[in-house]
Amino acid sequence: MFNENAADARFLNRQHAGQVLATHLASYAGRGDLVVLGLPRGGIPVAHEVARSLGARLDVFVVRKLGAPQQPELAMGAIASGGIRVLNDDVVRAYRIPPEVIEVVARREAAELARRERIYRNGRPAVPIEGTVVVLVDDGLATGSTMRAALAALRRLKPSRVIVAVPVGSKEACEDLRGLADEVVCARIPTVFSAVGLGYEDFNQTTDEEVRMLLQDAGSTGATSGKRP
Repeated sequence: MFNENAADARFLNRQHAGQVLATHLASYAGRGDLVVLGLPRGGIPVAHEVARSLGARLDVFVVRKLGAPQQPELAMGAIASGGIRVLNDDVVRAYRIPPEVIEVVARREAAELARRERIYRNGRPAVPIEGTVVVLVDDGLATGSTMRAALAALRRLKPSRVIVAVPVGSKEACEDLRGLADEVVCARIPTVFSAVGLGYEDFNQTTDEEVRMLLQDAGSTGATSGKRP
């Protein structure tokens, strides 16, 4: 679903964006098989509001890009929460990247992923994903590269359905993801898109501590159990 009404309006902050985004996902409210996953850091405040509004469980889905040697901005793959690793075979073949180089990069990024998960979850186990309906949330889509990596990794955990949901995004990125997700919800698509942050009045960086506190709040509050339709 793409909504271009009030396309150029700005959200007050990520919390406001999550509240608006939740209205576009109202048909999923109360499902017992619904899980909301936020991409850190900025996606977590948005996801927290979505999960609260829908009565869903909230968790973090950490994704780390595996940058190619000498071209770290080029993704040769990604790793994600749950021990998931996805390789971009086209890049690996085109740049003739040997397995041992991939392992070095993957170990480095795995260490950072583990560090973040320790901080964010604070000892809590990950929410089970297999067989669930997942709403995968970020604070916006520019190129969509991080979300594509997250989707590829998330599919390995065997959810029954995946909905990509963002408050704001470029039309190109939102449309490109339609072939990878079961549904894409971009609440606002600016007429001219240049950066995610321009869709917000307040786009201050989200800290690790804020992510930890929001996840802790969701865990202590508990999600309504809902009912399967």
